[in-house]
Amino acid sequence: MRELKGTPWHPHRGFETVTYIIDGIFDHQDSNGGGGTITNGDTQWMTAGSGLLHIEAPPEHLVTSGGLFHGLQLWVNLPAKDKMMAPRYQDIRGGSVQLLTTPDGGALLRVIAGELDGHQGPGITHTPITMIHATVAAGAELTLPWREDFNGLAYVLAGRGSVGTDRRPVHTGQTAVFGAGSSLTVRADEQQDSHTPDLEVVLLGGQPIREPMAHYGPFVMNTKDELMQAFEDFQKGRLGTVPAVHGMTASGPQD
Repeated sequence: MRELKGTPWHPHRGFETVTYIIDGIFDHQDSNGGGGTITNGDTQWMTAGSGLLHIEAPPEHLVTSGGLFHGLQLWVNLPAKDKMMAPRYQDIRGGSVQLLTTPDGGALLRVIAGELDGHQGPGITHTPITMIHATVAAGAELTLPWREDFNGLAYVLAGRGSVGTDRRPVHTGQTAVFGAGSSLTVRADEQQDSHTPDLEVVLLGGQPIREPMAHYGPFVMNTKDELMQAFEDFQKGRLGTVPAVHGMTASGPQD
C-alpha cells in the first residue's frame, strides 16, 4: 500500500505540469496566485513559464483516513519562444470537458485539451496537443481519427486491453507508443480485473517541438547554460516567494 504524499514548496521553469485526478482530492498553490482543489475528473494545468514556486498535496484528512487516490501528472515541454512566458494556471473542471461517445456506446471520451474530430476540449495549449481520457467497456473497440503530424501515446490507468490494428497487449501502468498513421485503435479485453470493469486509458499526442532539450531536477530548458541560470535565479529568490494564502503552509495543506 502506497503512502499518500505531496511535495514541499519547489520551483519550476520552462514547462507545464498537468495534474489529472480520477479519484481523490489534490490541493495546489503557486507563487503566481494560482491555486485550488481538484477532485474526480478535474485537471490543474500549470504553466511554469519563466518560473514560479508551487506546492501540491492531498489534504490531510485524505491522508489520515487512507482514502482512495488515483491520478497522474504530466510534464509538458514548452517551445523555446514560450519558455520565459508569464506563468499561468488553468483550473479545468470535469464538468467542462468535451464528452463524446462512440456510435455503439462502447466508449466514453473526455476531451480535456486539444481537438478531436472537430470537438474542442477546454484546456489551452501552447503547441498543438490533444489529451483524452477514454473509458472503453469490456470487449469494445475504439478507433479515433488522429492527425498525421502528431505523435500518439496511450497510458493505461486501469484494466487490460490491446492497441493498434495488430492488437498489442497492454495493462495497468503501461504506455503504448503508436507509429505513424491517421488513427489510434484501442480495444478492451472481454475479461477485466474484478476491481476494474472497464479499460481506462489516457490518449495523448502532439506536434513534436523538435528543439534541443536540457532537463535537470525541476527545470526543463534548451541548453545547459539556461539550466544553470534557472538554478541561480531560484537561489537568489527570483522565482517568487511563498505566499501565505489558501490555507497552505511550507509543510503542505491544512484543513
